[in-house]
Amino acid sequence: MPTTTRRVVIAVFPDVDLLDVTGPAEVFALANRETGGRAGYQVRLAGPSRGEVTTSAGVRILADLAFAEVTGVLDTLLVPGAVDLHPDGPVARIDPGVVEWVRAAAPQARRVASVCVGAHVLAAAGLLDGRTATTHWSTAAQLAAEHPSVTVDPDPIFIRSGRVWTGAGISACMDLTLALVAEDLGEEVALAVARQLVMYLKRQGGQSQFSVPLSRPAASRRDIDELRMYVAEHLDADLSAAALAARMCLSERHFARVFRQETGTSPASYVEAARVEAARRLLESTDQPLDRVAEGCGFGSVETLHRALRKQLGTTPAAYRRRFRTTTA
Repeated sequence: MPTTTRRVVIAVFPDVDLLDVTGPAEVFALANRETGGRAGYQVRLAGPSRGEVTTSAGVRILADLAFAEVTGVLDTLLVPGAVDLHPDGPVARIDPGVVEWVRAAAPQARRVASVCVGAHVLAAAGLLDGRTATTHWSTAAQLAAEHPSVTVDPDPIFIRSGRVWTGAGISACMDLTLALVAEDLGEEVALAVARQLVMYLKRQGGQSQFSVPLSRPAASRRDIDELRMYVAEHLDADLSAAALAARMCLSERHFARVFRQETGTSPASYVEAARVEAARRLLESTDQPLDRVAEGCGFGSVETLHRALRKQLGTTPAAYRRRFRTTTA
């Protein structure tokens, strides 16, 4: 079977995140190796000029091409990111020269992907208008504020919207690139690459960037934060809205209003998300039968566990365990 050359160009520029560049390059290289060269990925780094680029880690890499030298049809244009550190936290760096080149190069590519805060560059180039996108959770608010035409979802580790893919924080670049490989060559090749990377199993895009407690900012009320910790530590207890309201010495109606105001969600939704997260950890790391997983996480029955995973993750407990299990029996 003749090999199809898939030209992949990764943008590089001063202070680019190192893993955003080397992670995808390694995945593509391993795909070539696992298929005996059939994958045909040809990865090149392109920068403002040829030659040395210093990354955010202080490690220097070499751009094979200047932006102006990138011509012809591309299979994949991959755009990493860079941040500037401010007192209030990291701010995605938007280099006008990089943005202009990405805007011009994107029509040449079959697909375009960003890694981490590289989504800000795609947005500035107009490539995310009307699309749903993700980025590193720490700059998601910045992306949403600066680009109201983009629907920002800070939770998934990657999102596909047509030919445009966006990936979450740093190490998620591996998951996104594995998904690109799976699109090109099938799940079997992608899983073979994941095994070589000792990732064991690749994560699907719907997996969250962070846990339920981390995904919600600290509440302004200490008693709500203490209640959240109680929920995390007593998942098999009665965590109904009535029981939690009684624990807070509030009426159920007033408690529900306060909880939503502080957390952005209802008590029932928060509890279900916490229980699903605990079930995920057990499915990934233990061989406990499903009835014990359901009981330990407070679902009460395997049927309820099934419904919750279907609702939140779009899969069944058994299918989730097969894909994401990290230990052997």
